[in-house]
Amino acid sequence: MNESAESGLIMNEQAESGRRADSSAGGSAGGGEGAADAVERALLEALLTRSPVGLFVLDPELRLTRYNAAAEGMQGTRVTEGLGLRPTEAWPDFSAKIAERKMNEVLETGRPALAFEKRGRPPGDPDREHVYSASVFRLEDPEGHVLGIADLVVDITEQHRAQERLALIAEAGARIGTGLDVLRTAAELADVVVPRLADGVTVDLVEQVLAGEELPDGPGADGWDLRRAASRSVPCRTRPGPHPSGDVGGRPVDAPAVAPVVSPAGAPAVQVLADHRPRLVRALGPDSAWVRHDPAPGPGTPEDEVHSLMAVPVLARDSVLGLVTFHRWTARGAFEDDDLVLARDLVARAAVALDNARRYVRERNSVLTLQRGLAPENSEVPQAVQAAHHWVQSGAGGDWTDVIALPGARVALVAGSTPGRGVRTAATMGRLRTAVHTMAALGLAPDELMARLDDLVRQMDAETAEPPADSPVGATCLYAVYDPVTCRCTASAAGPAGLATVGPDGGVAFAGVPAGPPLGRPGTSFARTTLDLSGEGRLVLFTPGLLQAFTGDAGYGALARALSGSHESPQDLCLRLTETLVPADPRDDAAVLVANIRPIDPARVATWMLPADLEAVATARSLTARQLHNWAMDDEAFSTELIVSELVTNAIRYAEPPIRLRLIRDRALSVEVSDGSSAAPYPRHARTTDEGGRGLLLVSQFAQRWGTRYEDRGKTIWAEDPLTDAA
Repeated sequence: MNESAESGLIMNEQAESGRRADSSAGGSAGGGEGAADAVERALLEALLTRSPVGLFVLDPELRLTRYNAAAEGMQGTRVTEGLGLRPTEAWPDFSAKIAERKMNEVLETGRPALAFEKRGRPPGDPDREHVYSASVFRLEDPEGHVLGIADLVVDITEQHRAQERLALIAEAGARIGTGLDVLRTAAELADVVVPRLADGVTVDLVEQVLAGEELPDGPGADGWDLRRAASRSVPCRTRPGPHPSGDVGGRPVDAPAVAPVVSPAGAPAVQVLADHRPRLVRALGPDSAWVRHDPAPGPGTPEDEVHSLMAVPVLARDSVLGLVTFHRWTARGAFEDDDLVLARDLVARAAVALDNARRYVRERNSVLTLQRGLAPENSEVPQAVQAAHHWVQSGAGGDWTDVIALPGARVALVAGSTPGRGVRTAATMGRLRTAVHTMAALGLAPDELMARLDDLVRQMDAETAEPPADSPVGATCLYAVYDPVTCRCTASAAGPAGLATVGPDGGVAFAGVPAGPPLGRPGTSFARTTLDLSGEGRLVLFTPGLLQAFTGDAGYGALARALSGSHESPQDLCLRLTETLVPADPRDDAAVLVANIRPIDPARVATWMLPADLEAVATARSLTARQLHNWAMDDEAFSTELIVSELVTNAIRYAEPPIRLRLIRDRALSVEVSDGSSAAPYPRHARTTDEGGRGLLLVSQFAQRWGTRYEDRGKTIWAEDPLTDAA
């Protein structure tokens, strides 16, 4: 008689004894007593021999005394070897310790412990860990004496694995693709699968994915140009310790510094990339082609211990993005078909995120290239101004700053921001910047320039057929003109005015420039503010993105503290402001412009008031010649006297007093004639018989540029000529 049958007979005898005791205590059960005994015997027989539920019976000392047939295949060793032993003695693993602790609690309290997990490797499947659901309850005789513990065990390995797969898929959906960084997405995939699915994983991507370029149609002449984007592994016997990503680095928006992975022509991985079919290698030997041609296993991967692997191509719209290789070398067993299905699903999810990141990198590179191309050149500015600017580019492409040299030693400082993201936003920014340059050259006052810019934005919005997100409406702009002769700054703003002034004593103040409506939106008319800036100081213009990390007025306080008492150069101060105030991964672009200002030397400016008499023309010529001689600029005397003569003559003949002549010597020699009339002169094309009408034509021939700007009362006609090297 075998052990199972013997155990069954013993348990049957106990049951029969209990039944007789019940019969003697309660009397005869009537005519149905024989049928009840048969059912009870059949139930016990089925439980011991045919039940799929494992049964373990332990005495009050928790030593194994009985078991049924189903229990034989549910532990790491044969049950017969565990008779008379406690669980931790028969199966010394972590789950046995948990089971023994719960059994002690059941013995002491009498409350059953239901559906707790145990794990083990049955003799029939030693390479695969099984999961069991165990329920324990106390055995007592009719008098209440404790006889031991009954342990009912059900194999739930398949259900548990299915739940783990579903949980892993749900976790992958939440953790993979949280950003638009290629390397970050690859690392997220590696973090999800190790150690839940694999002991080690490597994620290799084609170079075009990292660079944000178009995907290749196939391998190059030397095979696939792969780059190691991420790798993870659990500790192994030969290389203990955790192993995070290795041989990765760089940012995908620029030339990535990622280690190359060479794939020989005969490597099995090349075939995976060629036919787009994943591979499952259950048993991997040391002489396998996968081992011989493995281009670069991940750091911490024990090549001599790997016994199973999966290779899954990363595909997007039938184009190859890369290859993900899963390794196992621990005792959990080989990969199975359901593991390959799970791996394909995880890689497919990652492929969508990687392709989105690649597209984002491509668009961001295009925006940055366009934005850099539209960056202001190092134009000549008056000697009274020393300016520098810095941009922080997040890929939005809408922020800009500019320094524009104006006639009369003046300079225009501009800071603007265009809503939206992408190439269209960068192009819109370029159009607005060009428009500001054009209108600044016309000598428009800041409020007038802002009104014309508002009209342009409305026209651009009417012309666009794109969604409102690409509309230029809502753009902000600050336009300030600093005159070093009068030490005044005139400014106007559309939207929040980002203008700070730093006085000679280092004190910081935010200029009270009224914030007009953003460009293209209805609102009040644009206002103009004039600031008196005597002595040396600083003007700091910035876009809203500079303070994007702050809420309310906290950003202005941080900016004031950063500016207060600073003696850095404009370039160094720009860099410090962006590094201090802008977050490491900004959501929006940011731009800042720092300009050191100082009054122009009075010796470089000459001003005369002239009477409204044609005889004053000769006086103006004499004054001009004498002043140029004092400045050692006799070579410029002829052309300058001619310009002064024509402009003063026009002012006396066609305008109103007062008439003022001013010469300014800076990087260029400026001639300005102001009068009290708002009538604008224009060049005439005189006929050969006309005695006049050639004055402005002569001015345009001898001056590099000339123009008219309007004041609150009257106008100023100016002409400018760059100084020669001798001057």
